[in-house]
Amino acid sequence: MAKNLFEDFSPVSAKLWKQKIQFELKGADYNETLIWNSPEDIKVKPFYDKEDLSKKLSVTTKASQFRICQNIFVFDLEKSITKALDSINRGAESIRFNIPEKTVDIAKLLEKLPLEKITVYFHFNFISIDFVKKIDAIAKEKKATIYCLLDPIGQLAKEGNWYNTPEKSNFDTLNILTKETQSLSLISINSGLYQNAGASMVQQIAYSLAHANEYFNRISDINQPIVFQISVGSNYFFEIAKLRAFRILFKTIAKEYNHNLDCHFLVTPTKRNKTIYDYNVNMLRTTTECMGAILGGADAIANLPYDALYHKDNEFGDRIARNQLLVLKNESYFDKVDNPADGSYYIESLTQQLAEKALLLFKNIEANGGFLKQLNEGVIKRKIQESADAEQNLFDSGKETLLGTNKYPNPNDKMKEDLELFPFVKIKPRKTLITPIIEKRLAEKMEQERLSKE
Repeated sequence: MAKNLFEDFSPVSAKLWKQKIQFELKGADYNETLIWNSPEDIKVKPFYDKEDLSKKLSVTTKASQFRICQNIFVFDLEKSITKALDSINRGAESIRFNIPEKTVDIAKLLEKLPLEKITVYFHFNFISIDFVKKIDAIAKEKKATIYCLLDPIGQLAKEGNWYNTPEKSNFDTLNILTKETQSLSLISINSGLYQNAGASMVQQIAYSLAHANEYFNRISDINQPIVFQISVGSNYFFEIAKLRAFRILFKTIAKEYNHNLDCHFLVTPTKRNKTIYDYNVNMLRTTTECMGAILGGADAIANLPYDALYHKDNEFGDRIARNQLLVLKNESYFDKVDNPADGSYYIESLTQQLAEKALLLFKNIEANGGFLKQLNEGVIKRKIQESADAEQNLFDSGKETLLGTNKYPNPNDKMKEDLELFPFVKIKPRKTLITPIIEKRLAEKMEQERLSKE
């Protein structure tokens, strides 16, 4: 029988560890030297142990089942079909089609795809009952797994207006669709909007769940999983904890509506910390972000190409982005263990604190009339802007670092002649019902100054 060697050592309490650390600090203050406060107002300690967990968290993440997703904008139908088939042959396990208009021949688009093997997501720039019912018929006939990412509230938040529909409201359209379709998931939450606009993690979770709660209150039959389109940044352990806290709180809220299906996470690296100068660093950022997404429990990950800010879609950028995920899956073995973050005192503690703070904010939103009311009144935008401004100040002062931009920039790096896309906030004058929530990168002002001097 094997001898338990650990019996020879007496247990060491957190108090003893802290005393040892204080001795090593040689008089420096423990709290000032080693404890830092995150933007979420979480005090991060230098070490964690079982005493930091007040209760065991129940969160199920299936890292072994995450799928590699390829984004495809459907402009030319034949080229989109060719790109989808090529992406699948090169390792993509799901496709997210961006459909700009109702004239797209959806049957032809899906005809040659191996729908029995892949998952398909559709993002629309419109809502059409007839169009979605065509997709439902295909999904039913071919037993395909298809998610239609319909999010009228997200449209209002991002563009300032609802979708144009013949029905009285966008919610009426969704209610008709949930009754008349059987094989599709229809409801989606564009959580990435809040992250890319500068919301803190607590705000991202609370706003996304309050956003979902509006659908629970207005759509009578939600019988399919709700998709959260989430963006993740480079704060590695916090992002893992964020996704876990998301699942815990969604389950708690959904239970109140007798919705017993787990939510579905479609995760993409954020644009907020990406840069046009020293652009290869974007690959390092997205690799870390994809790792965090996997360990946090993403169902599918659509990686962001390193040159997505300033280049049009191109084969090389897409291939590198896809290969990053293939390396993580097939060579780094990130798909071998479910619930990989379980038992990490640090991640469990972060998960618990993020969940508690987000739940408090969620309750505050509901007590003050709900998410839509606060969105219409401009409260949500104002709160996000406050968080974004605080982070921007950290970046501008050099306390938050983006390598190659505000730290160790390469003065010989020139980008003016390489810009195929406008990489900054676009101003589009139009009449809106509310002021939209604007996505903005941290480095935009600094990059514009550098470009003007080239």
